Amino acid sequence: MRFPLGKARLHGELTAPEGAQGLVVFVHGSGSSRHSPRNRSVSRFFNGLGMATLLFDLLTEEEQPVDERTRQFRFDIPLLSERLSGVVDQLRGNVELRDLRLGLFGASTGAAAALIAAAARPADIAAVVSRGGRVDLAADVLDKVRAPSLFIVGELDSEVLMLNRRAAERLQCQHELAVVSGATHLFEEPGTLEEVERLAGKWFLEHLAG
Repeated sequence: MRFPLGKARLHGELTAPEGAQGLVVFVHGSGSSRHSPRNRSVSRFFNGLGMATLLFDLLTEEEQPVDERTRQFRFDIPLLSERLSGVVDQLRGNVELRDLRLGLFGASTGAAAALIAAAARPADIAAVVSRGGRVDLAADVLDKVRAPSLFIVGELDSEVLMLNRRAAERLQCQHELAVVSGATHLFEEPGTLEEVERLAGKWFLEHLAG
């Protein structure tokens, strides 16, 4: 898929099983892209549960190499959330997709963009899941999020776990904080990414299906 947003042209990959129950939009984190092996693994798991998925790049093909050298864009949360909101608007206008309930799956700084978009589009976003997210970077809008939100954090990711606990206390919507035993920030330990898939899949099925 292509998403024209002003001068930016974003690229995405949509996978939609027949009779899909909801659409999960991936909002990747710092230095990542739609080609991330972890995100693609989680996407396949969601597809197996009968959910459609969209993997897309928040940065253009020109911006990506600049960010890899300078980190110029990855913490520009207003830019990332504005682009995500633009993608959500285009999905809502897509005849083939607009009837699917939308969920946002954010990682690292992408989780902040997901929460900001959810606060800005309460009628469009039905659920949010954060994986190791810098949800503290959405501090100004946490009390405005209405979508049920699940924060998944690794037990050994101590600083991010602390930030998530503080952020969760400010949410006014249905929410949970899930701590994955033995996991660090990237959930690279055996079985930890599978636990993320299980927790996130259950949350999205509960709030997107039907």
